Amino acid sequence: MTAQVVIYPPTESGGRPVRVNGEVLGTAYRLLDVAELLRRAGILDDEDVVYVGGSQLIEWRGGGPDVWEH
Repeated sequence: MTAQVVIYPPTESGGRPVRVNGEVLGTAYRLLDVAELLRRAGILDDEDVVYVGGSQLIEWRGGGPDVWEH
């Protein structure tokens, strides 16, 4: 089964919520945070984290991997 990863728009307080298969993993404040959350969840291994910004596994809402401020 492929994980459904959604990165939500930046919040007013900063950061982007990260949800996997309906469960919030945490809030990312930069691309490296997304990679770490997905690595800890077992979705990505250490070699894959460098490709997070262009990963087909991730649905970016409210801006792509370069948008981190509200």
